[in-house]
Amino acid sequence: MNLRAAKWSPFLICKVLLIFARYQNDIDMTFKINDNTKCGVIGYGSWATALVHTLQRNKVKVWWHVRNEEVMESLLTEGRNAKYLNDVEFDLQYVFPKEDINEVVRECEVILIATPSAFIKNVLADLTESFEGKFILSATKGIIADDFTTITEYFNQTFDIPYDRLGIISGPSHAEEVSRNKLSYLTVACKDSENAEIIGNMFASACVKISHSNDIYGIEYAGILKNIYALAAGLATGLGYGDNFGAVLTSACAKEMTRFINESYPFERDTTNSAYLGDLLVTSYSSFSRNRRLGQLIGHGCTVRSALNEMTMVAEGYYAAACIKKINERHNVEMPIADMVYDILYRRFSPRKRMKELTELL
Repeated sequence: MNLRAAKWSPFLICKVLLIFARYQNDIDMTFKINDNTKCGVIGYGSWATALVHTLQRNKVKVWWHVRNEEVMESLLTEGRNAKYLNDVEFDLQYVFPKEDINEVVRECEVILIATPSAFIKNVLADLTESFEGKFILSATKGIIADDFTTITEYFNQTFDIPYDRLGIISGPSHAEEVSRNKLSYLTVACKDSENAEIIGNMFASACVKISHSNDIYGIEYAGILKNIYALAAGLATGLGYGDNFGAVLTSACAKEMTRFINESYPFERDTTNSAYLGDLLVTSYSSFSRNRRLGQLIGHGCTVRSALNEMTMVAEGYYAAACIKKINERHNVEMPIADMVYDILYRRFSPRKRMKELTELL
């Protein structure tokens, strides 16, 4: 099949226009979040743990869906997550661990998704409660691999949730630092500014600064792409490239990220803001970055499979690389860095040769 011809077929043109219309639709803007709302959190990893701790600090009541028996027991008996960030303490007057996802959705108005993208479908498999009247806030910086959709796109298409009840919370924010009250900056993106402000106030504190945006698409894709670019940064370090090249590579990653976001969905945005560029920088350089770590292992000579087995937490960039490759067939944006990462992860190209080829393009 000729992809270029298929790209401009009436069916695909209509599909692209429908996606754009869903983002731009201003008809149903009546949904408002109440002050002092209860929040449900789905996920029990490090990022979910840090966010629950942040909500608790502001005395927000949190219904926390925990599927792991060890974590559930440790929360109920010790007020700690035994598997992730186990030095963080929880007050069970504000945090209510629950095994039943339906109870969490039923009790809460805002549902925070903080589960790795690869597991979201499985986590939601037992859900029978409706999302009607609920606001879905995604903290997951990943993509649904089977459907090639972002998290908000998935909830919109699968559960028919309009975009006025969808939002994201993102920014340069490693869970380890957020949980230890290190100064962090988060951005809440949703269509309605009042809802963004109410959600932001749930997380805001002296050590968590909140900004607001209505660029759901751009910030969500920035959070996906930065994981691929952190993998590239880790590959370069593992292969022995120094800081000089690392700076050039990261600069090129920022340009490529901006190019993809702007060409795939034109919008008035500034990608030098922290939710875009800041997130890219911290994920590319930080010792806490699991995506950078995965790239380093492969650069040091590990096979992709053995490197993945070494990881104790999910590296979203691994799944994102294949999804962005597929999605970009529709947009045809020049993405040599993302293409390099894909070739190394999925086509078994030599990391050293493929990186050397990239250096000639930058």
